[in-house]
Amino acid sequence: MSEQALHVQKPGWFTVNVFNRAVTWMTRRGISVWGSRVLAVRGRKSGEWRRTPVNLLTVDGDRYLVAPRGHVQWTHNMRAAGGGRLLLGKRVEEFTATEVADEDKADVLRAYLKRWKAEVGVFFGGVGPDSTDEELRAIAPKHPVFRLDRAEGR
Repeated sequence: MSEQALHVQKPGWFTVNVFNRAVTWMTRRGISVWGSRVLAVRGRKSGEWRRTPVNLLTVDGDRYLVAPRGHVQWTHNMRAAGGGRLLLGKRVEEFTATEVADEDKADVLRAYLKRWKAEVGVFFGGVGPDSTDEELRAIAPKHPVFRLDRAEGR
């Protein structure tokens, strides 16, 4: 992976200390904010459960997690663990995750930006839901996307 593809945009103080905490607080109480969930995934080194707020996206019946800030801790942990849990209040859903190839991300990124551009658009370098497939594919390496499938028997 190139150095540019590994670039991470860290969230600002307001996002970390106010927005993420508020969304996480509501999501833990069973209130989904625009598709919010709390992602629980095992740490790739510690094996301990790590939690972060995420936006669950559904496109053509398939469910996805997109990393708007790039290759962050939860994406590294997801690759190592191959899945995790989505939490909404007391509801826990276990899933397996498959990373989507860069060349296959355009439709998912477009749908994600259509729904959450106001919240995360700054992390996509001027690319938006009306951008061409070529423009979306150009930024795809910077934004991991995982397709989620319910874990068998859960």
